[in-house]
Amino acid sequence: MRDWSLGPGDPLHLSIAADARLCKPDYLNDHIWEVEIGAGDAERAFISLYTTFGLRARAMRMFLRFTENNVSVTDPNTFVVKPSLRRFYPNFLSLDFVPFEALHVTTEYWVPESHAVAGRVTLANKSTAVRQVKLEVCAALSPLDGQSIIPTQQQLVNILAGQTSGIAPVIFMTGGPRHGTGTHASLLLDLELGPGATRQIAFAEAALDTVATSFELARHSAARPWEAERARIELFNASQTLDIRTGDPDWDAALAFSQSAALGLFFGESEHLPHPSFVAVRHTDNGFSRKGDGADYPPAWSGQSPLDTYYISSILHGAPQLTKGLILNFLAMQDEDGEVDGKPGLGGQRGKLLAAPLLASLAWKYYQAAEDETFLAEIFPKLIKFFWSWFSSAHDRNRDGSPEWDNILQTGFDDNPIFDVWHPWSQGLDISLVHSPSLEAMLYREAKSIERIARKLGKPDEETVLVTAQAEILKASLVAGWNPNQSFYSYRDRETKQVSTGKVIAKKRGDGTLRVRPQVEFETGIRLLVEIQTKNPAARRPEVEINEFFNKAKGESEIILGHQFQWRTGGLVATTQKLFTRIGRVSVTGLDEKDKIVIKLIDTTGEDLTLALPLWAQVPHAQQANAMIGRNMMTADRFDRPFGLPSLVASPDPDADSVSMSVLLPWNQLIGEGLLAYGFRAEATRLTAHLMNAVIQNLKQNRSFYQRYHAEKGTGIGERNSLQGFAPVGLFMQTLGVTILSQRKVTLEGKNLFPWSVTIKYKGLTVVRGLEQTTVLFPNGESVIVKEEAPCVVEM
Repeated sequence: MRDWSLGPGDPLHLSIAADARLCKPDYLNDHIWEVEIGAGDAERAFISLYTTFGLRARAMRMFLRFTENNVSVTDPNTFVVKPSLRRFYPNFLSLDFVPFEALHVTTEYWVPESHAVAGRVTLANKSTAVRQVKLEVCAALSPLDGQSIIPTQQQLVNILAGQTSGIAPVIFMTGGPRHGTGTHASLLLDLELGPGATRQIAFAEAALDTVATSFELARHSAARPWEAERARIELFNASQTLDIRTGDPDWDAALAFSQSAALGLFFGESEHLPHPSFVAVRHTDNGFSRKGDGADYPPAWSGQSPLDTYYISSILHGAPQLTKGLILNFLAMQDEDGEVDGKPGLGGQRGKLLAAPLLASLAWKYYQAAEDETFLAEIFPKLIKFFWSWFSSAHDRNRDGSPEWDNILQTGFDDNPIFDVWHPWSQGLDISLVHSPSLEAMLYREAKSIERIARKLGKPDEETVLVTAQAEILKASLVAGWNPNQSFYSYRDRETKQVSTGKVIAKKRGDGTLRVRPQVEFETGIRLLVEIQTKNPAARRPEVEINEFFNKAKGESEIILGHQFQWRTGGLVATTQKLFTRIGRVSVTGLDEKDKIVIKLIDTTGEDLTLALPLWAQVPHAQQANAMIGRNMMTADRFDRPFGLPSLVASPDPDADSVSMSVLLPWNQLIGEGLLAYGFRAEATRLTAHLMNAVIQNLKQNRSFYQRYHAEKGTGIGERNSLQGFAPVGLFMQTLGVTILSQRKVTLEGKNLFPWSVTIKYKGLTVVRGLEQTTVLFPNGESVIVKEEAPCVVEM
């Protein structure tokens, strides 16, 4: 296993939690810990273990104090040699440091299960003198209710104990410690270390319902066989992660932390899901369900989404079996109509929306890594049923062969200002009323993946002929949405198939009737957006009638009832279901006199990154793809920014900067794959470097991944340690042109365009991807050198 040497100025990610591969984490009561290394302020100037027990305490910290010759040290910034991270896994990490001259210390932290954490301290006297050293395990608890940590006894053993929100944290230390007398409650051992002598001490914390049960678990955890447990941890991680060594140690760390953190998001199968699944984020404030069933968990803990599944599978290049289980979790939710829930959760949660069509693409991606034909044969009929479920009248409302999203939550871009209702600068358009290129591209790629699976299984063409025909309808719709002036795709109205430019055509305050002057006429029918602007949070929903003529007896009309309005920041919004060729009269009832009604033409001209997804689906022909990439993805005033492709080309409002400039890595992953599909390897390499720079900057400055990154500044945005902000391991490997199928088989394609050679180790296999040639060394000692850029398979 690789020995690291990562200090305070290096990329760091120091969260640890129970590992589902080695125990059964408690999804409803999971204690997640973070190791802090001199966090800066006096309160946290320690090497400490920190948690909130899932917000059941303000803070809980355990830290070490070393005393020699009446001098005590806790602040790692004052150590002779500052802490260095040597090993890290999802549930384990170790640090080396020297608190006093010639006193070398290794501290290991391990989470054996969800309700306990253990530590082991190894002290080595490297001097020629006999030394008297005091070692203390100190603790501080800020409870929400209950009692701070105090010195006490259990079964005549000195311990530390406290209480908060129904749990009783207890700290146990081996070696028969006494209670310390410092400002913090502690357990203290007096150690005598002769020249060259070494001493190991273990401690553990557990938090169950009572002090007695916590004590038993803490004592048991401290007594577990450390060497055997550590060897088991290292074996599991060596078999499921890639050891990637580039010419840049920052890259190496970010890629390794991302794989480790991704594995750490998993929980084992439950009564609601047949295979292990993941949460989207796992940090100290997560992990406790007050209701006891997970129903009160936030979205990040409430199920696996297709886009997140696609992204985590690309990160876990060395653990394809997890991807297989995630696909089966989705298909286990399939109903008789073929529909698959878009967010099945470990606690029985359901997204209650149809899953984004990525399952066949994900299955084919899994097959390319695992070559598991039996699995393809098992799920093939289910994938076809799922594909066709998108074309029912519930999702293809006008039966034109090109379905619509049902809800913005399906898209993976929840803040899209065209459809979002939560921001005051968003439009709030009903997403089911437009053709979205992202959905059409996903469905087109699903169809092509089904065709590939059918060919691999030797299925007759008759089984997929309708899928192929449907793919052509989807492609035709995408072609119709191509904007040659911008070399980009567009949102279009579901009925008119046209792009609509927003414009205010009428507004008034309070109830009453408004004659629209001058009367507005349109050659083709247009759809309207009705905004109600109010400062009254208890405002009732109004009723609005829109007529083509002022005389209600003439022309088309539509009544928008109160329940059709959707709450939004600053009021309500609704979209007309009918199309109008002219507007003559607007009547409204149910408004206060200060409330305002605004009638607008819907605006579908907004440009966002999801509109580039046809590139991933390989829809545009080569000339269009070249223009799209050159004029959009690689142009600085469009999407080409220093830290990745932003969500929007332009911000709709100065306050929207954190949305418009946010880099969504799962979407960047897909677009990067599109660049590679069209042969733009240099551009994909550049994009990968930009994304890595954002991740590394935050791991260095904040020791955290973030949900999103600012495209111009690289700063983290959103939730800490989110899956959506992990380094793009999959895109890096694809851009490098290396796919490891097993320790005996590798595929190579293209050329390494990174500025250094890359070495990848996996289960005894070593691939050295140089700038001019690639050397593959198999576990049996056999080696192969490849100099060609054409795709090839190298096997033992």
